Amino acid sequence: MQTIRRASIEDAQAAMAFVQSQLTYVETAVNAAVYTDIQYPSLVPVDTSANPFAQSVTYYSSDQFGRAKWINGNSDDIPLAGTELTATRTNVYTAAIGYGYGWEEVNVAMLLGYPLQTEDASAARRAYEEMMERIAIQGDAEKNFKGLINYPTVPIQAAPTGNWPVATGDLIAADINAILLGVATATAYTSISNTLLLPVDRYALIGTKMMNTTTNSDTVLSHVLRTNVYTLTTGQPLLIRGALGLDTAGATGTLHRMVAYRRAPEVLKLHVPMPHRFLPVYQDGPLNWKVPGVFRTGGLDIRRPLEVRYMDNI
Repeated sequence: MQTIRRASIEDAQAAMAFVQSQLTYVETAVNAAVYTDIQYPSLVPVDTSANPFAQSVTYYSSDQFGRAKWINGNSDDIPLAGTELTATRTNVYTAAIGYGYGWEEVNVAMLLGYPLQTEDASAARRAYEEMMERIAIQGDAEKNFKGLINYPTVPIQAAPTGNWPVATGDLIAADINAILLGVATATAYTSISNTLLLPVDRYALIGTKMMNTTTNSDTVLSHVLRTNVYTLTTGQPLLIRGALGLDTAGATGTLHRMVAYRRAPEVLKLHVPMPHRFLPVYQDGPLNWKVPGVFRTGGLDIRRPLEVRYMDNI
């Protein structure tokens, strides 16, 4: 009996050593993967600078004031500019997603000299990315996080035309330029939106709907990309993306919503003090090895709400 027990312990130790030796490769491969349909890193600046175990993140919303004017050259009455700061604190919470291996697959891999499969680790990493996508774009009700498409302090601008399925192409383009100019007007033309988010079905609509003039054979999307007010003003391309949740993000939870904003860290940030990381493997009973995965986030902060704009009923 002791011989059998000793052999079992030695087998488990050998399996543990094998799993540990394999995990460096597994986790390196998984962390290097890029998920092309995960959008939040390209839509929202991600801030990982806080201590991984910070309990909260404090940020300051600013509003600038001051205007230059003519004065007498011998006067000491100099106009002053300044910044009004409002401190806001957001709590940071911990979440987890890990993976594991069973006794049989570990021993088969040892016997045949095969590397451990990465699929379960990839699934864990993917689950993390999907949760961060949801938090960044739609928020999280359990932790009272608001997302990019439903932040309460962002102004809502009325659509000049709206109801895009029955609107002409030039009127749709006018709605888009109106929301871009709305940010510029609200900030005394010190800022202009460089990013536009649309409901997925409206994004598909403007990608196929033609402009309604005899001299313009463009789709609405290609026309807007070329002639929007941001591109004409700066010479830079406007980023337009479709985003989930916008089809019901408008007032009453039934209206389609469009979002325009200046994509910059001083305007908005997604706080992730601890990006997803895998912890050391441990044996969970005689037949399973588990690899915990943890991460910590404080959600999305929109620091300058006037540089973000909503338009409903499009």
